Amino acid sequence: MTNFFRALWNSIIITVPTVILVILLHSLIGYVIARNMKKRWVKWIYYYIISAMFVPISIIMLPIVRQTDVLGLDNRFGMVVLNLVMQLAFHLFLYVGFIKTIPIDLEEAAYVDGASEWQTFWHVVFPLLKPMNATVGILVTITVWNDFLLPLVVLGGQSEFATIPLTQYIFDSQFSTDYPLAFASYLLAMLPMLIAYLIWQKRIINSVGGALKE
Repeated sequence: MTNFFRALWNSIIITVPTVILVILLHSLIGYVIARNMKKRWVKWIYYYIISAMFVPISIIMLPIVRQTDVLGLDNRFGMVVLNLVMQLAFHLFLYVGFIKTIPIDLEEAAYVDGASEWQTFWHVVFPLLKPMNATVGILVTITVWNDFLLPLVVLGGQSEFATIPLTQYIFDSQFSTDYPLAFASYLLAMLPMLIAYLIWQKRIINSVGGALKE
C-alpha cells in the first residue's frame, strides 16, 4: 500500500546527500567565520544567520512553498537544498564554538610549511572536526529521515517523491485508522535507523562524548 521501497529510496536520496553536504559546507562556513570573528561585519553575519534558530518554521512555511514552486525545487533536489539552508543556523553555532577550541598554532605551522588556507582547512582543521562532524551527521540523519512537515508542504501530493514518513499518512482516513497495517509500516520505517544504530552505536557514543568533552 505504501510502496515501501520507493519511499525508502526517496528517503535515502534526500538524507545521504544532505548529510554529506551539511558536513562539508557547514564546517567550511563555520571555519571561515570562527577565524574572522574579530571583523565586525563577519560577526554581524554570524549573528544574523544564527538568529534564524528563533524563527518558527510555521511562520515561513507559505513563502517556502511559493518559492520552491517558482524555482522548480518542489522535488528531491529541492529538499536537499532546503535542508542545507534551514539547518545552517544551528550547525554554524556548533561548528564555530568547536573550531574556537582548536589551537590556531596548528594552522600557523601549516602556513609556515607552505600550505594555503584551503589546504590548511582540509588537511589540518577538518580531521580535527571528526567528533563534531559525527555529532552533526547523526543529528542531520535523524532530523531529515523523520521529517514529515517539510516534505508534506514542499512535495505535496507527488507520490513518486514521497518519503517514508509521508507514506505513513496513508493509513489515516477521515473516519478510521488501520492500526495493524499502520504499526507494521511504522516498524519498517524505523528499521533502517535501528540497523544503522546497532552497527555504529560504539562510534556514535564515542563521537558524541568526544564532542561534548571538547
